[in-house]
Amino acid sequence: MSLDEEVLVIPAAHFRSVGEFHGFRPADADSIRRLMNPQVMTFLPRQQAETNPEYKQLIPYIVLASQEEIFHYNRGIQGTETRLQSLRSIGIGGHITKQDQNETGDLYRMGMLRELNEEVEILTPYQEEFLGFIYDGRTEVGQVHIGVVHLLELQERLAFAKEEGITESGFAPLQELLKYRDQFETWSQFALDEIAKRYRI
Repeated sequence: MSLDEEVLVIPAAHFRSVGEFHGFRPADADSIRRLMNPQVMTFLPRQQAETNPEYKQLIPYIVLASQEEIFHYNRGIQGTETRLQSLRSIGIGGHITKQDQNETGDLYRMGMLRELNEEVEILTPYQEEFLGFIYDGRTEVGQVHIGVVHLLELQERLAFAKEEGITESGFAPLQELLKYRDQFETWSQFALDEIAKRYRI
């Protein structure tokens, strides 16, 4: 992605008015309606958005699960976000861009599905659930992004990486991933903890 490409953001002031938080915030009808309000969404060149904490980029963060096993991978050197390279992750997704707009579809959802289809191939039916939001204002990368967490429950463990930036990928039991929690990027740590609660692990 070019740094000149325009990416979807919301004003930090709006985020604060909804209720700024740290870590994972479960989704509810009110938080979804307010944080994902199209009327407050706008676009900024990515280079500007990455360095201006007065705007927060909305980033789909899609977790693939099947029978209490989680798809995980290593962020290779080909990834566009250099600040996260070499860290492990369970999140699929990326920036929503102006090119995701169309006259009839939901902008965010169109971008989310594009990112999913670009990064992985899923060869099994699945059910989708909106889990919540992630924010970590303690880091340079965290303070300009809000993760929008979706859980896809796959009938079978049939998902495969398509992008070169996704390496050493596959499914592993959630309990096993929790043993190596510190090797994962912060957002994945938050998501692993939340999913462990759901599975009562």
